[in-house]
Amino acid sequence: MVWRMLGASNFSMCPNGSIQWIWDVFGECAQDGWDEASVGLGLVSILCFAASTFPQYIKACKTGNMDQALSLWFLLGWIGGDSCNLIGSFLADQLPLQTYTAVYYVLADLLMLTLYFHYKFKNRSSPLSAPINSVLLFLLGTVCITPLLRIADPVAVSREGFRGRTLLSVDPGNKPFTKKEVIGFVIGSISSVLYLLSRLPQIRTNFLRQSTQGISYSLFALVMLGNTLYGLSVLLKNPEVGQSEGSYLLHHLPWLVGSLGVLLLDSIISIQFLVYRRHTTAAASEREPLLPS
Repeated sequence: MVWRMLGASNFSMCPNGSIQWIWDVFGECAQDGWDEASVGLGLVSILCFAASTFPQYIKACKTGNMDQALSLWFLLGWIGGDSCNLIGSFLADQLPLQTYTAVYYVLADLLMLTLYFHYKFKNRSSPLSAPINSVLLFLLGTVCITPLLRIADPVAVSREGFRGRTLLSVDPGNKPFTKKEVIGFVIGSISSVLYLLSRLPQIRTNFLRQSTQGISYSLFALVMLGNTLYGLSVLLKNPEVGQSEGSYLLHHLPWLVGSLGVLLLDSIISIQFLVYRRHTTAAASEREPLLPS
C-alpha cells in the first residue's frame, strides 16, 4: 500500500517502509522503533510547550501582579524566539502541522504579553491601558490572519524525500548545507540565542525581588519537560539516507544547543523557586503572633 501511494521514487527514500500516518502527517519516514519513539516524544514535547502558558494565565488572573513577577525582557525574548521559528517555517516551506504549531506559539506569547501590559497599566491606573491593550489585540488578530493569507500550493510541498520533524529542519542534500539550510540554520541559531537570553532577565528579576510570587512554576516545569523530550526525540531519530550521524547532529545543532541551554537556565529558576519559597515561609512564620502561655 505504501509503495502504491508514494510511488517508486519516494519509496526509494524510505528503504524500510514507514508507518502510513507518520508519513502522511509529518512527511517523515519512520524506519524502525527508534524513529517511532522519536516522533512520539516530539509530539509529547509539542503538547508540553503548548500547555505551558496556561498555568501562568491562571496565576496572573489570581494574583494580578504579573507585571511585577515576570520580566518584560523575558517575554520579549520568548516571543522573539518563537517568531524566528515561525519565519523559518515559512521560508523552509514546512509541513502545515509544523507551521500551525509555530503560529500557536506566537499567539500564546502575544496573549501573555497582553496580560503583562494589562496588569502593568491596571496597577498603575494609567488612562493609556485601554489603547495599549487594543493595539496588542490588533497585533494578535493580525498574526492569526497572516497564515490564512498564504495557502501553500499542494504541489509546491512535494515529498521528494522525507523531512525531519523539527520545526526548521530541511531536506539534507548531497552538499553539507544548501542555501535553504543555511537560512534555516541562521534563523535557528538566532532563535536559540533569544531563548537563552530571555531567561537571564527573569533570573535577575527573581534575584532582585528575592521572590517568585506571581509566577507559575508549571510554566517552567512544562517547558523543561518539553525541551528534554525534544532533545531526546532529535537524538533518537535515525539520520537521513546518505547522511552521517555527525552531519545529522550538525544540522540540528542550533536547536539542540538552545534546548539544552534553556533547560540549564530553567533549572536555575527552579532552584530560585525552592530557595525563595523557603524564605517566604520563614518570613511568614516570624510575622505570626506568639500565643500567650
